[in-house]
Amino acid sequence: MFVATLLTNPANPSLDPALVESLRNAWGGGDALWLSPDEAAEFSLELQPDNQWDVWADLQNMGVDLIVQPEQGRRKKMLLADMDSTMIQQECIDELAEVAGVGARVKDITARAMNGELDFEGALDERVGLLAGLDESVIQQVLNDRITLMPGGKTLLATMKANDGYAALVSGGFTAFTASVAATLGFDENRANTLLVADGKLTGKAGRPILGKQAKVDALEQITARLGITEADVIAVGDGANDLGMLKRAGTGVALHAKPSVAAECEVRINHGDLSALLFVQGYARDAFQG
Repeated sequence: MFVATLLTNPANPSLDPALVESLRNAWGGGDALWLSPDEAAEFSLELQPDNQWDVWADLQNMGVDLIVQPEQGRRKKMLLADMDSTMIQQECIDELAEVAGVGARVKDITARAMNGELDFEGALDERVGLLAGLDESVIQQVLNDRITLMPGGKTLLATMKANDGYAALVSGGFTAFTASVAATLGFDENRANTLLVADGKLTGKAGRPILGKQAKVDALEQITARLGITEADVIAVGDGANDLGMLKRAGTGVALHAKPSVAAECEVRINHGDLSALLFVQGYARDAFQG
């Protein structure tokens, strides 16, 4: 059995019941279950529809995300999340670069790296090098003034943890940011790169080894083994090329507002919903949300 989930942006819930009924009838689905009025609904299916992606494309134009997945085992025991442009709305290194006066140059490198056009490690070294001499205190300034949480994140963490879930934040960014974001949102652990500092200033170098695409896969393997669960028990979420390894290995890999080249390789794509969509995908109704 499969389940089809339709959802919209919770800031402007506009899921038409007639649309849900029309698709349910066309696909011969079971009765519609509304997870949240005007926002999210699901219905069961015996088979995965042949025209799923054609319908998905049509619904995207209406501001609706569509996910079709096996019904069994969709509620997960662990969340593995990227940070930049996933749990927060910014790329931390881009924000540091803005303060350092090299914003445009660094932002271009970041975008190309996240699209998979550049080697991740080389791109990171190049960007960090441009920050040499920046006062260490700027990190806290950026955290306070320029970093905002992605909507739905606190609810996602609180709900999964209330249901005995484990949460790990694994970033190609920096520990100075992941430690703060993890503490704010309630992650159980965080992993990231380290910005090296000397005499109160950034040296322009990152600690070794660099945590890139493979490090996220390693985290998936290591944490699931430690917890005694399987990779199928994990829901992973990210937006960049360095997230693809973990997104493809996890039981459910969610491309959230992802780069087109990344989304194209993922079965679960959220472009209109926020992080609470990861709860709807698992079958949680909004009245079961925590936080």
